[in-house]
Amino acid sequence: MTVSDYQTAPHEATRNACYLCAPLGASIAFSGIARCLPYLHGGQGCATYIRRYTISHFREPMDIASSSFGEEATVFGGKDNLFCGLKNVISQYQPDLIGIASTCLSETIGENVPALIEEFRQSVDLGETQLVFASTPSYAGSHLTGFHKAVLATAKALAVKKDEHGGINIMPGMISPADIRYIKRICQDLGISAALLPDYSDTLDGVSWPEYHCFPEGGTPVSVLKGMGGAKASIELCRFSDPQLSAASFLEKCHGLPAYRIGLPVGVRAADEFMDLLSGYAGRPLPDGYTRERGRLLDAYVDAHKYVFGRKALVYGDADFVMGIGRFLAEIGMVPALCTADKGGNLAGQAEDLLAGVEKAVVLEGADFADIETLAAELKPDIFIGSSKGYKLARSLGVPLVRLGFPVHDRLGGARLRCVGYAGTQELFDRIVNALLEHRQDESDIGYSYM
Repeated sequence: MTVSDYQTAPHEATRNACYLCAPLGASIAFSGIARCLPYLHGGQGCATYIRRYTISHFREPMDIASSSFGEEATVFGGKDNLFCGLKNVISQYQPDLIGIASTCLSETIGENVPALIEEFRQSVDLGETQLVFASTPSYAGSHLTGFHKAVLATAKALAVKKDEHGGINIMPGMISPADIRYIKRICQDLGISAALLPDYSDTLDGVSWPEYHCFPEGGTPVSVLKGMGGAKASIELCRFSDPQLSAASFLEKCHGLPAYRIGLPVGVRAADEFMDLLSGYAGRPLPDGYTRERGRLLDAYVDAHKYVFGRKALVYGDADFVMGIGRFLAEIGMVPALCTADKGGNLAGQAEDLLAGVEKAVVLEGADFADIETLAAELKPDIFIGSSKGYKLARSLGVPLVRLGFPVHDRLGGARLRCVGYAGTQELFDRIVNALLEHRQDESDIGYSYM
């Protein structure tokens, strides 16, 4: 099958997906709220699988509660399991918020979870504990779908209209904790009060504990999230995901806040757009340190142009990640062969404008690794960029893999891989160039040491 065949032929069933399950994304999003416990309404295996994936990527402990469906709950409904589990969680953890996400099992049997949650509210004294529900069956989307559904559900449940407080809302999307820390530092340096939804910069990449804590330090407090309706604006780094799952658009519609849905700020142009937005709302220019970061990045582009120009990259992941990296690759003179995990947004429609003039740029929606393997013979990529899930294919093709995104299971530091802003782009650029150089060096018969 050729690329043109794939784009015109009816798409067959997914065989080896590039993406993960929706409740996993919801659990990560809920982990970015202070003293919040993710709770899955379904079988125990879902919570076990998700904990395994998140812990092996972030290398941090992560508690996920479960309704633990058995045969009886599967046949007659999981109300008793849900009520018992919520009572246990409230008693043992005293959480500020419980983020409840449904699974394939509870959705398939037709469980009316919102009605059950309301019944639970009426029957139990919740105290200060908030309950937020997101419908996240995996057959209706990927991990990114679940992530955005959890963010949107939280905004709907908590944000109330208040007097303007001068701050802004930032929905960073599913980026690394290190990238979130960088965004927070920019806001701090500009004097901006920003409510991040979510903020797992510490909860999923924290310090060593001398003793056990029910909740890690960090996360955006519920009290701050309740004030989102009084912000000046909302900035969402999720241009290509489903606009109907946009928390920024919801806040614009319900509270009149200007909503900016921009792409992932990777590369000079995209980072400029993000920095200009923040600088404008701060009412002051960027501090000199960021201007110098930008200058060093441009200097690096010049230094390494001869190594990257014309090289072909195969990028896989969700739509926001793929297009953010794809625009950056086009900016540095590489040719992006793009493959996205699902049809979560208007990727193909926007790619024509964003990658205009990029020779041989290919955008494939709905491709999985089995498709990529078939098409790679025609694409002949020089490098892979994406999660650890692509390692087997990259190895079989004999091309280097730059690990980025989620999950990174076979290397340490997945939570600290940056790509956002000038500094994050600099780190990513250096990794890509060095991966190409290392591969060229390793494949050389001479083994020369000067490149």
